Amino acid sequence: QVQLVESGGGLVQAGGSLRLSCAASGRTISTYYMGWFRQAPGKEREFVAGITRDSFTTSFADSVKGRITISRDNAKNMVYLQMNALKPEDTAVYYCAAGPGDYSTKYYTEGYYYWGPGTQVTVSS
Repeated sequence: QVQLVESGGGLVQAGGSLRLSCAASGRTISTYYMGWFRQAPGKEREFVAGITRDSFTTSFADSVKGRITISRDNAKNMVYLQMNALKPEDTAVYYCAAGPGDYSTKYYTEGYYYWGPGTQVTVSS
């Protein structure tokens, strides 16, 4: 079992930045592909970014490319999401997730085993 807890969310003005953190416990995350998802009110949970076990490859949703980076520190059991140039449409609850990273499912919620409770990000215009 892996327990995940997100932190770092909050209220920020458009154009601002936030750094989200995901702290894992229970088992090492080094064997998992790690992803970030978000869910806005009335919308489905959507993929934001993902990173391979060795940090060699990252993936991003088209809506955030160029504005968001993902990183991980396996030694600290941590995953990070640096968000810059935030827009009001980035407002959502952001979730950290761990899974096998299968090519066909890593962009979808069913591709992940473990989830954190989420952290709210609100971007004001």
